[in-house]
Amino acid sequence: MTINPIEAEAARLKALGESKPRFARDPVNEPMINNWVEAMGDRNPAYPKFAPPAMIQVWTMFGLHGQRDADDPLGSMIRVLDEAGFTSIVATNCEQTYHRYLRPGEQLSLTTQLSDLAGPKKTGLGEGWFVTTKNIWYVDDEPVAEMMFRVLKFRPRPATGAVIRPQVNQDTQFFWDGTAQRELRIQKCPACQRLRHPPGPFCPSCGHDKPEYVVASGRGEIFSYVVHHHPPVPGKQLPIVIALVELEEGVRMLGELLDVPPDEVAIGQAVTVDWSRVDGELTLPVWRSR
Repeated sequence: MTINPIEAEAARLKALGESKPRFARDPVNEPMINNWVEAMGDRNPAYPKFAPPAMIQVWTMFGLHGQRDADDPLGSMIRVLDEAGFTSIVATNCEQTYHRYLRPGEQLSLTTQLSDLAGPKKTGLGEGWFVTTKNIWYVDDEPVAEMMFRVLKFRPRPATGAVIRPQVNQDTQFFWDGTAQRELRIQKCPACQRLRHPPGPFCPSCGHDKPEYVVASGRGEIFSYVVHHHPPVPGKQLPIVIALVELEEGVRMLGELLDVPPDEVAIGQAVTVDWSRVDGELTLPVWRSR
């Protein structure tokens, strides 16, 4: 009987249980808390006397040059799945439980264990395996938070078209209906008048769940940009410029900048929307200088 090496590695890792503790680089501290609450817009007066529970992962991140420990179960499963051809990854589930607030000065450690491996499964992204791990954060021997984290490691399907097509759903259909008519539509809340992009199912300001839209002028300025060199993009000759444009209406929108060489792009550059018709079903908004 042939043993699947993926399942064999999963069985081995499950039997090991919790990994050895990995300690945070720094203790819980007020400067990091202040940075977090400012970025999140969280004005809870309890901070920075306590740390926001949702920033639990911040304290034990690997950092830009950090390396996973040899006994890290998620890293071990990823390596085995990579070798088997399941080279792409996407997070699918995350559930966190907080047992108490953390205080500045406390030193965290983190353990990880493999909870489950399910597959191979056929998904919209391709065939893959769902890897579920359990993370436990400790202060000394006290568990202070837990997280169930699940990723899908999948074998990407070969590209079948000239472009990567957007995922259209009931919240974004109006936008793509607009591009087909060469209209740049922005979601608008009829209750509080807030404009937002990308669109969503309800207003983040007042919770209204019947959004409308307005048609934007299409004019704006480059707020930020990247020059994309790798990996290859179907239907594109690299490098390409992807610009985040702040529209006159105040929202920001991504798109390809077509007529400016990468070494001539500038923050604040004035642009206007144009249209790239892919086929009878898809028209993409793009930017041109003005």
